Amino acid sequence: MKPSEYGAGPPTEASAWARMGAGSWTILIVLLSLLAITLVIVYCGWTSAKETDVPTAGYVAMVIGVIFSLAVGFGLMALVFYSSRKGYDEPPVLIVHPDMIEASRPSGALPEQ
Repeated sequence: MKPSEYGAGPPTEASAWARMGAGSWTILIVLLSLLAITLVIVYCGWTSAKETDVPTAGYVAMVIGVIFSLAVGFGLMALVFYSSRKGYDEPPVLIVHPDMIEASRPSGALPEQ
């Protein structure tokens, strides 16, 4: 057997295409169809608006929208990195104080050794 069959080497291009099942091909065809439809709609919209002038207020609104979208994106990414580095993304851990263990023990129970 070849080394790539054991996982020692990178998979060959033929094996990657051979592993795609019917579901993968269906998803690929649907996504490529959506891309083609989007490109057709963009082309039709672009060519139908040849004589349209955008007023100054339209450009100002577009710039404000782009700046606001970038600010929200940068802010959310900063929060993701901050929460990851500070440990806020870790699962919760119950920290029990020794005094709480004593208080929760029944009155007749022996202390643990």
